[in-house]
Order: sequence, then structure tokens, then C-alpha cells
Amino acid sequence: MHVYHEREKGLDKGTIMGHEFVGEIIELGKQVKSFHMGDKVISPFTTNCGNCYFCSIGLTARCMNGQLFGWVEKGEGLQGAQAEYVRVPYAESTLVSYPENIPTQEALLFGDIFPTGFFCADMAEIKPEGIYVVLGCGPVGLMAIIGAKLLGAVQIYAIDSIENRLSFARKYGAIPVHLYDENPVYKILEVTNSVGADAVLEAVGNNSAGKLAFQLVRPGGIISTVGVHTKKEFPFSPVDAYNKNITFKIGRCPARNYIERLITFAAKKRLELDKIITHQYPLKEGAKAYKLFDKKDDGCIKVILKP
Repeated sequence: MHVYHEREKGLDKGTIMGHEFVGEIIELGKQVKSFHMGDKVISPFTTNCGNCYFCSIGLTARCMNGQLFGWVEKGEGLQGAQAEYVRVPYAESTLVSYPENIPTQEALLFGDIFPTGFFCADMAEIKPEGIYVVLGCGPVGLMAIIGAKLLGAVQIYAIDSIENRLSFARKYGAIPVHLYDENPVYKILEVTNSVGADAVLEAVGNNSAGKLAFQLVRPGGIISTVGVHTKKEFPFSPVDAYNKNITFKIGRCPARNYIERLITFAAKKRLELDKIITHQYPLKEGAKAYKLFDKKDDGCIKVILKP
């Protein structure tokens, strides 16, 4: 959506979008030994060589040889997945097979939003006795709630301005707080005896959310940010951060590093991640799908495109 709104510029005209996909293998390169024709696989949103320093430490999103699906600039890059066929470089170390007991539509979410939400919760250093806040109940924010629950969180407050999204947050085990109808800062201070949240999981990606996260977190707490920020400045100063002793964590999710762990969770318990998929369109109606998701019409949470 950053590209859709031209907040991210530089893509070549005609670049195929899409970086979250599952599919069936129909052709294999000569170096691919671990997969077979007909295998159903998940791909993270970046390719990963599996051999560089960053892959070795689990920071696969910063692979020295990897590429982001759906990003071609000045003739260099990798076409995306909103197409009938997708080429996957470094397939051996990028793709992951998934078991039959995980529905295909749920498996789709393992390529980006589920690991990104889980990563957000993981960076928050969840403890059962802690009090946590999720900012933004879009697809990633809802996955952050599920991730926090999987990591042991008991008290999770979810903030958004859209009632439908707050209802989903409640279904996944969070306590909904309306951004405008309630005072989120007052609410969190009230339930924490004026201390603040142990960690704020920010899944929006703008300075307003960043400022609110700073207001909500307690001194010595963590702000965990996975929303894609495009501003040139932070919503709080180094002095503010110093005076509050906060830990600020931000960055692209190393999705490939999480996928197998998340498959293990899903194999043990039906997580119902696919409940957030509210709309489906064929590829030829992609423009309509983008418009719907942008405007959040018709109770839209997550839209998928199918060949």
C-alpha cells in the first residue's frame, strides 16, 4: 500500500506487485534437491541464500544475497507474486513445505503477516505477568495479538478506530480500546496504576502511532515497531527516550527464520488465522481489491488474490 500511495517511489513501471504467497511447484531448477514437483510451499516475502552472515544469525530479512518480491528498480530486482506463475531464486533455502492439516489460505499468511506479527510480539519480550498494548488492529496487528498469546501474554489491550477490527481483536483474546471514543492513555494508566504498559506493539507505521506508543509505554518498557515508517524523523526525541529509559526495537521481520516455528504452533492447534481473510478476488480484479483494502470498505480486514 505504500507503493499504491506513492510513499515508496522508484519502482519500474510494470513491476508485478505481491510478496505474500503460497503455491504448488510445477518446475524445478537443477540445484533444487529438497523439493519435488507438486509440493505445496510457503515463501517468505524475501529470498534467502541460507549461507551469508545474516542468514546464519537468523536475520534472514537482511540476507546479503536476497531480494524482496515485487520490487524492480532500474531493471534490477525480483518480480512479485500477484501472477499465475512465480520464480523463486534460492528456492532450497527460501521455500518451506507445509503440512496438509494447515489450510492453504492460512498457510498464505505465514509468508508475511503472521511472522511479522509474531516478530513484533517476540521483540516485546513477553512475560505472563506483563501488560501489553497492540496499536492497530489491521492484519499485522491481529497477528501480533495471536503472537503475544502464543508467547504467554495474558493481558493484551488492542487500540484501533474501526469497530470491526476491534471485534476481531476481542475474538483473538485482546481487550479492545477505541482510539477516539475512549482515551487510550488514560485507560492504560488506569489499569496499570499509572505505570504504563510493559511493551507497546506498534503495527501501524506512522508518527501518530509512534507518539501514542511512547505515551503508553512505562519507563523502562519496550516499544516494538513493525509498521513500515517512511518519515525522516522519530515522533519522540533522543532526550525523551533517555528520560524514559525505553528500549525501541524496529525493523523488517526475518520471516523465513520464523516460518517453521509457526508451522509447529499451527500443527498443534487450529489458530484460525484465515478468519481475517474477509475478501477474495481473481487476479484480473486486482485494482478493485486494492481500492477496497485502501478504503477499508465492507468490513475489509484482509484481501487475497487468486489466479
